[in-house]
Amino acid sequence: MVKKIWHYTKRILLYAFISSFIYLLICKWVMPPITFTQIGSLMDGYGLKRDYVSWDEISPNVKLAAMASEDQLFPDHSGFDWASIQKSLQTNPKKKNKVAGAGASTISQQTSKNVFLWQGESTTMRYIRKVPEAYFTQLTEWIWGKKRILEVYLNVIEMGKGIYGIEAASQAYFHKPAKNLSRMEAAQIIACLPNPKIYTVKPQSRFVARKTGWILRQMNNIASDPDVQALIK
Repeated sequence: MVKKIWHYTKRILLYAFISSFIYLLICKWVMPPITFTQIGSLMDGYGLKRDYVSWDEISPNVKLAAMASEDQLFPDHSGFDWASIQKSLQTNPKKKNKVAGAGASTISQQTSKNVFLWQGESTTMRYIRKVPEAYFTQLTEWIWGKKRILEVYLNVIEMGKGIYGIEAASQAYFHKPAKNLSRMEAAQIIACLPNPKIYTVKPQSRFVARKTGWILRQMNNIASDPDVQALIK
């Protein structure tokens, strides 16, 4: 009986590996048809507003704001910011920063979580997700490359209740295409990412107002970096 269960378990794992790898390959060129988070949004009654756009249809200001806020080492690391991970392990989880900067989770990790996995933030869910998240993060780094990771990230992340991706957010908040967003507008949208259901862009929450200023300063700090410039064009 045990051998039979193990046999079927191995087959299931093998099929899961093969199918996930094929899906990852397809997503190098095709945007994900839907994600678990987007399905959850529909089930919760928030709806689903999204409009996938290509790399050239996203303002460089948005790409710069995302890196400045979420992952300033994105052009340089191989998927994981080990220094930030180590720091997060040593930080008291009960201590709250008034305006938080980028955390230990890189843009590559966030993309993998949004596209291939689930969003549960309970301690148990986070630990269960760690291994597949690392697997998908490393594969996307190797197969997709930085520009594709950032392009998909900015198209699939939640930016408001039922609003997914930078184009839908840009139209909802500023009534313009994402390629025309100013630095200020890009920073305001990106500022909501810790929890876009709570930290609202319109009407602007106090958190978004404070973090927008922080993001703008960080954008100025990293804008001249050659690796950043090469990535946002």
